[in-house]
Amino acid sequence: MASELSTQSKILILGGGTWGCSTALHLARRGYTNVTVLDAHPIPSPISAGNDVNKIVEQGCFTDGDDEAAVAQTLLNAANQGWEKDPVFKPYFHDTGYIVAGSSPESIERLVEREIRHHDPESFQKLTTAEDFRSTMPAGVLTGDFPGWEGYYKSSGAGWVHARKALVSCYNEGKRLGVTFITGSPEGKVAKLLLKDGDVTGAVTADGKEHLADRTVLAMGASAPQLLDFENQLRPTAWTLGHIAMTEEETKLYKDLPVLFNIEKGFFMEPDEDRHELKLCDEHPGYCNWVEQPGSALPQSVPVTKNEVPASSERRMREFMHEVMPHLAERPFTFARMCWCADTPNRAFLITYHPRHASLVVAAGDSGHGFMHIPSIGGFIVDCLEKKLDAKFAKSWRWRPETAREFWGNDKLDRFGAGNKMLDVKETETEGWTSIGRSL
Repeated sequence: MASELSTQSKILILGGGTWGCSTALHLARRGYTNVTVLDAHPIPSPISAGNDVNKIVEQGCFTDGDDEAAVAQTLLNAANQGWEKDPVFKPYFHDTGYIVAGSSPESIERLVEREIRHHDPESFQKLTTAEDFRSTMPAGVLTGDFPGWEGYYKSSGAGWVHARKALVSCYNEGKRLGVTFITGSPEGKVAKLLLKDGDVTGAVTADGKEHLADRTVLAMGASAPQLLDFENQLRPTAWTLGHIAMTEEETKLYKDLPVLFNIEKGFFMEPDEDRHELKLCDEHPGYCNWVEQPGSALPQSVPVTKNEVPASSERRMREFMHEVMPHLAERPFTFARMCWCADTPNRAFLITYHPRHASLVVAAGDSGHGFMHIPSIGGFIVDCLEKKLDAKFAKSWRWRPETAREFWGNDKLDRFGAGNKMLDVKETETEGWTSIGRSL
């Protein structure tokens, strides 16, 4: 039986990425005085999905009225409150507005259903011609013909955040409030969970040291299944990005642009003000790296760290750019990488006490939309830790292996792009990779 929880309890967080740092911050803010975070890399970790120059943040209203819609709306409200009011995160939120678009009848229909009807339709301006799209940004930015595009423009109430700076700010504030961070290998690299009488009592790091805890929070993103059997509930999935260099004059021209996101082509946001680089992403259901598991009939996707992207991914990014900004489409990449997240079968988070390990909380399954919640997700995880998570959230985020009895690795989970199918990292063995040569 787990010990009684108090603010003096030893809390061990495995993973110093988005959710791990957010949990540490919220624990410290609630008065917990013995919180330790372990991570194999200095923060921000080069393999963390949150270590990025920018990520999309949306706002809206879910109108369905069921419990899942209520969870989504509450999550969104809490995140936006953090981006707008929390001094740790507010400096990194840019309310620039955003454009969402599709290029096929199927994607446009889904776009309207997912992005417009579930939000406030009156706040969107419909875009049907190339001139409509170009009019949303300064002259000279959007020079493409937007073939077959249809979209919607929302001028405010959404935008982007500087992900890396927000993550570092969260980490620094947690450290200022007394959280202990042990990072780097071997001292911060978690080798295994520490088990005693069927419960998790902490973790062992690669240097052989045992870190004992009254509660352990597993928040290692796509790497979590390497420590714990998630009974096929998590699918590590990667997305791809590339950067191109911009001049100082271009960086000024592209400042404060709305996010442009075609749900089957890709997206871009304004250039990074520090490095003067424009980030591009091709849109697709995701890459997996399937590995057969001894003793299991089901393969497992295992993250592979790459500061490169498949050649086909680069090609898709350039095709996207030719439709949007052809004057930039052939610039060489200065940086590229695969960004790993972890899907669940229904893309709902997995935040719960483990049913067989009374002192272990799992915080996983960000499903590609976890970072925007960094201001607030740690509060929900602490609510779970304190066993006072709202019933609707507890149901949505429960341990649910019954949803993953069969192989679901090819389920694209309502995502579009790249032929509308899941991609396999091993396919790159024949097509090759980019070769950029710069790490984060």
